Amino acid sequence: MDVVIASSSIDGGIGCWDLQTGAEQLRYKTCASPPHGLVSVGRRFLASSQLRDPSATSGHVLYWSWSKPQAEVKSFPAEPIKPLAADSEGSYIVGGGSSGDIYLWEVATGRLLKKWHAHYRAVTCLVFSEDNSLVISGSDDGCVRVWSLFLIFDDVRRQQASHLYEYSFTEHTLCVTDIIMGYGGGSAIIVSASEDRTCKVWSLSRGRLLRNIVFPSIIDAIALDPGEHVFYAGSRDGKIYIAALNAESSPSNSYGLHIIGSLSDHSKAVTCLAYSTERNLLLSGSEDGMVRVWDVKTQNIIRMFRHAKESNAQGFSR
Repeated sequence: MDVVIASSSIDGGIGCWDLQTGAEQLRYKTCASPPHGLVSVGRRFLASSQLRDPSATSGHVLYWSWSKPQAEVKSFPAEPIKPLAADSEGSYIVGGGSSGDIYLWEVATGRLLKKWHAHYRAVTCLVFSEDNSLVISGSDDGCVRVWSLFLIFDDVRRQQASHLYEYSFTEHTLCVTDIIMGYGGGSAIIVSASEDRTCKVWSLSRGRLLRNIVFPSIIDAIALDPGEHVFYAGSRDGKIYIAALNAESSPSNSYGLHIIGSLSDHSKAVTCLAYSTERNLLLSGSEDGMVRVWDVKTQNIIRMFRHAKESNAQGFSR
């Protein structure tokens, strides 16, 4: 079954809907998660970092099974955690700390396997590569870094290395808000968004910038078309911009270079995007409290879900 899950930074719980029928499957109560703080772990259960008192010295992560609305497990990491990401097998979870540290836990035992200092400021977003060998992180410091888990787990090489990251991309001038990674393993592309109103496309194999796209407003969420012809950029002005990865836009384009169109229905900032590859649908969540499902071919909305005042949504199959 294809489901949509959505959480918010206010205590609106987690909504879970059947993507095909629109029926609400379950409502998980008492959850206030930051952007990128909600993740499906191996499609077996949900994990969410929690927003707590800013003066709190420890973190707070909740875990839910699919069948029960109450959190079954709670953990308290050494510091507040914002973004979470899980590998495709559901074997590991990584979390980004407010100190700039990244934590890696083993799901089966709950043990903290590794911790390393990744950024000078708070980690804002994390993503695993398609083959689970890399973790890509973004930060408040404007930096995007690529980490090889082979190096992270090799204690001898770690001691000998001058730095742990494979690449450090420093071209953003403000906080990194989202990161997505394409297909193709070592030859994949990485797209990052920032409060500097740009999205940047990076070559993983060459370790360099391929394309810089300037947007009319700050981009907080991005999603990649499976064919990697375009990507979608959710903006604080309520629009979802469509940006070309290869083709040039016409000189008369009112949006600017490489932006070839937009989807517009949200009344407030777009906070999250996800792409359903099986159904060729785009999901968007917004501060207007709605989750919209778009048919990308017709650019029509085919379904809407009401969640809370602000939604950070993601979609996947289960």
